[in-house]
Amino acid sequence: MKKIIVTGCNGQLGRAINKELEGKYELVNTDVFKGEGITPLDITDVDAVTSLARDVKPYAIINCAAYTAVDAQESDVDLAYKINAIGPRNLAIAGTETGAKLVHISTDYVFRGDGTKPYTEFDVTGPVSKYGITKLAGEKFVEQFSKEFFTIRTAWLYGDGKNFVKTMMNLSEKYDEVSVVMDQLGTPTSTYELARAIHFLLETENYGLFHGTCEGDTNWADFTEEIFRIAGKNTRVNHVTSAEYSAKNPQAAPRPAYSILENYMFKLTSDFMFADWHDAIEKYMKDYILK
Repeated sequence: MKKIIVTGCNGQLGRAINKELEGKYELVNTDVFKGEGITPLDITDVDAVTSLARDVKPYAIINCAAYTAVDAQESDVDLAYKINAIGPRNLAIAGTETGAKLVHISTDYVFRGDGTKPYTEFDVTGPVSKYGITKLAGEKFVEQFSKEFFTIRTAWLYGDGKNFVKTMMNLSEKYDEVSVVMDQLGTPTSTYELARAIHFLLETENYGLFHGTCEGDTNWADFTEEIFRIAGKNTRVNHVTSAEYSAKNPQAAPRPAYSILENYMFKLTSDFMFADWHDAIEKYMKDYILK
């Protein structure tokens, strides 16, 4: 059975990858945290990464590891570059040396976030936060050092772990109403759908840069209302502007107002389709929240 190294296996996407690929590949799960069946790995250590790749001789490496604390990175820039840029570089180097395909996960934050139509893979980037800047640097390192790679930009991700959906559900247990921003547009994306897309690409030689989000778009307030509708909650959602929200909840990093990604490369080069975001959140709620 072909081997795949999974970095950040304890995260939401790492868990989804394990479910999707179980029994189809031999997974070598790695993370910075120790655990049963987990190989400790610091992706910022090039020697450790290349040593593991030489030992495993993987068919592929799937990089689910990232520094995603957006606000913290505005002041913790060195660590952001180490994890989001140097880490992918190291994995690309190791993958090239051992002949492994590399799957690298990136983000909508590589764009300025002031667009008026869905961003495609061919649009000009322009990150405005340290998170976006370091993630874009990671993309460039992967392109520079990897021969066979799939870079997938995703957005508004939720799955088995800490996420926006669970936060809203917890707030609904405590309060009769919640205030959620209405002027940030994007596409909520299930880790199940992203893992399915990764599995699809792994079986191909369709290398390059992809956008990978569920179909359709919404805003955070409407997304919250859909979550509450599915859960049968009567909690009221107050639609507020980003400025109104930030006045009460200061944020160090700017959030993109427009994060809608078009899965253009998937549509140009394959017949793979992501589920509509409405269908994906309903499945997630039934599988993880309402069971």
